[in-house]
Amino acid sequence: MCRPHQHVGLLMTAFGPFSAGISLDVKPHAYDPTANPELFEGVLARRVVAFTIDMIVIAIPLILAWIFIFVFGLLTFGLGWMLFWMLSPASVVWALAYYGMTLGGEGSATLGMRAMDLQMRTWYGARAYFVLGAVHAIVFWLSVTMLTPIILLFGLFNGRRRLLHDVLVGVVVVNKRALLSISAAPAR
Repeated sequence: MCRPHQHVGLLMTAFGPFSAGISLDVKPHAYDPTANPELFEGVLARRVVAFTIDMIVIAIPLILAWIFIFVFGLLTFGLGWMLFWMLSPASVVWALAYYGMTLGGEGSATLGMRAMDLQMRTWYGARAYFVLGAVHAIVFWLSVTMLTPIILLFGLFNGRRRLLHDVLVGVVVVNKRALLSISAAPAR
């Protein structure tokens, strides 16, 4: 059995005398824009189209719910209209579930991203997961409400075409077809 004082020397030499004993495993970027520029060609324009598709996918169930509540309110002489307050929180839950399930799913892409042949990966190359997809959506919406033009311009000035919220969350969006061809190519 190890005693706590036995590891103090290792922590002191590895991290210095003022460390909390946290080890960081920093991984290199998996996607190099100079070695594989095809991974990032046309990504920004296709992301705009993918976003539009995703907003339609998210809006359809909410519109159907609004119609249902409206008709239900007519049938109940206005009592059913008290359910309208639920649309706002339901839209947030639905959007987070949509982004979490689609980005965290097998395809690692939303329906719009799949239609545009895009895929989201972590900066070190792993597939996205549910929590990462949901957090990506939250950071996106927060950054859009505060810095709309800046997050879009940010992608023009970096080789990986990452937007501001991508950098904050630690993801990169790549061309799926190019990624598959690179991963299928024999190692040099």
